[in-house]
Amino acid sequence: VRLVESGGGSVQTGGSLRLSCAASGYTYRNYCMGWFRHPPGKAREGVAVIARDGATIYADSVKGRFTISEDDATNTLFLQMNSLKPEDTAMYYCATGRTPGGYCYSLSANAMDSWGKGTLVTVSS
Repeated sequence: VRLVESGGGSVQTGGSLRLSCAASGYTYRNYCMGWFRHPPGKAREGVAVIARDGATIYADSVKGRFTISEDDATNTLFLQMNSLKPEDTAMYYCATGRTPGGYCYSLSANAMDSWGKGTLVTVSS
């Protein structure tokens, strides 16, 4: 499985970015996919995950601002980030995990077994 993120950058508070994750080497079946982030000086945290059936889970801190989606035709995962805040500054990683039926049960990184190298998002005040 190969995951390549793109779309990071520097924006001001209130701005938007759209992250993409190009996936190859597997089919979407039986995989949960998600976005995680590692803020400077803090622990890695789950941002959003999406199951094979489209069900999603979001971290409370991003609900209403971020949207996770996927394009089966191109094997691409997206994260639309709106109303960005300085606390959203982090390295963002795309990840996948093989799960029964492709369901996502939580935002735990332990469920993921393949990771991209990350893309940096910086939000200035």
